[in-house]
Amino acid sequence: MRRLLRSWRAIAVALVVLLIATAALWPESQEIDVALVVRGPLQVTIDEEGQTRVRERFVVSAPVAGRLARIELEPGDPVTRGKTVLARLTPVTPALLDARARAELGAAVEAARAAVGQARAERARAAAALERSRSQLKREEELVRAGAISREEYEATETGVTTAGEALKAAEFTVNRVEFEQQMALARLRPADGADTSRTVTIVSPVDGVILRRTHESEVVVQAGEPLLEIGDARNLEIVADLLSADAVQVPAGAKVLIEQWGGTAALEGRVRRVEPSGFTKISALGVEEQRVNVTVDIVDLAAARALGDGYRVEVRVVVSDQSDVVKVPTAALFRRGDDWAVFAVEGDRARLQTVTIGPRNADEAEVTDGLQVGERVVIHPPDTLRDNVRVIERPAS
Repeated sequence: MRRLLRSWRAIAVALVVLLIATAALWPESQEIDVALVVRGPLQVTIDEEGQTRVRERFVVSAPVAGRLARIELEPGDPVTRGKTVLARLTPVTPALLDARARAELGAAVEAARAAVGQARAERARAAAALERSRSQLKREEELVRAGAISREEYEATETGVTTAGEALKAAEFTVNRVEFEQQMALARLRPADGADTSRTVTIVSPVDGVILRRTHESEVVVQAGEPLLEIGDARNLEIVADLLSADAVQVPAGAKVLIEQWGGTAALEGRVRRVEPSGFTKISALGVEEQRVNVTVDIVDLAAARALGDGYRVEVRVVVSDQSDVVKVPTAALFRRGDDWAVFAVEGDRARLQTVTIGPRNADEAEVTDGLQVGERVVIHPPDTLRDNVRVIERPAS
């Protein structure tokens, strides 16, 4: 009897030890967050920052070099085409002469006077030579009639008269040139007596609009072609956003755009007018070179955006896909498994690895075209320790 009792005790102890070991080695269930596979609308957008700008901008430049009078117009002031005076330009006062420059110009004046005297003397010599040639030609006319000289000698004298006449004309031109040079030298030496206000150039507005920017305010000397003002219609705005070239190829002209973070309570609607054919390189905030493409967006309801101005920052969301009824799953449930996409589907208390095929996706959701059905549960943000066929328990909602 005692032996039988000892045997039962040994068996009981062995069972207790076995139960403790089993409990110690039994895998614990992992806590997970789950989401349902649902059917509904899915909108895929390309999000980027943009900037407003006036569609038709006119830069008013100085037509000539001169002294610009103070511009009284302020940015935001309205202007009328052909009526509003934008700026006035007057000739620049000649620079003051120092002693050295004045001495050089004085010497140039004396040299010009000497050149005039020399040219006039040459003109007198040429006139005398022409008169002598003409007298000789008259004498030879009588001699050639009497046969005292040959016809060739007479023609040579006649040619000499023509040559002397041309020499006199050249001497007269020389006199005129050096006289003008003398006037130029005297003008350089003439003291500055202020600008000629009778030659003021008035610049009027070429279009209707408002002043967008003023490059000069105070009186200053400007050169021809220097920008003075920018004018445009602040009500006629557009938005330009630079997208990555890989995103820009997905954007067609006429695509719908949602304009957000512009200061209003509701998003504005826009349409893509143009995707520029040429890209450019831009350095990102992380120092990475990116190929960007400018996309121009028209605001559909300009009246609702009347508070916007030129150069304001906005956020644009270009819609590249808009479906009303698709099977979708949170993108937080997707992960890469080789070249395929996969999820962990929850079946009972087990997590099953499931390969899926996805379509368009955005930052929150993705379309599932194969691998999941509506109503199934999937693990979101699966931990690295989660494996196929592992026991799981849903974490209570916070």
